[in-house]
Amino acid sequence: MEILPILATVFGIGMTFGYFTQVAKILKNKSARDVSLITYILFGLGVAVWLIYGISIKDLPIIISNIVALIGAITVIISYLIYKK
Repeated sequence: MEILPILATVFGIGMTFGYFTQVAKILKNKSARDVSLITYILFGLGVAVWLIYGISIKDLPIIISNIVALIGAITVIISYLIYKK
């Protein structure tokens, strides 16, 4: 078994935890005042394109890490819409 695909998957998923820390901060403060919605929309679109690419070439590390990232980006966007003030 090759190590690079495993590392790519682990670190790809690990990088997406930034989305979830942002969601935690929004929920804790019950405010999304300092969050840039445009940034997360652009991140989400970029991740969606990478996910489509991963699916098209059947690359599991790209697919898995971008599914997690897309969930994170969508969660930030939803949290923003709920707590914007």
